[in-house]
Amino acid sequence: MSKNPDDYELDDEYDFSELPILPKGRFAPGRRAARNLIVIDRELLDAFPDDRAVNDALRSVLQIRQLVR
Repeated sequence: MSKNPDDYELDDEYDFSELPILPKGRFAPGRRAARNLIVIDRELLDAFPDDRAVNDALRSVLQIRQLVR
């Protein structure tokens, strides 16, 4: 007799009361450490295809800003 895999009950032997609830995905502490999420407008994606391109551009802006002062 084949059982439906979606039809199940947890046994009483499982105790989840001590199980910590951890954040997942983008909210996980390890993923957020030293990172910020920036959303780039769609029309800028060709000019800034990855985080390195964005960082290089921002460094250039800072250098220009220092020269102007």
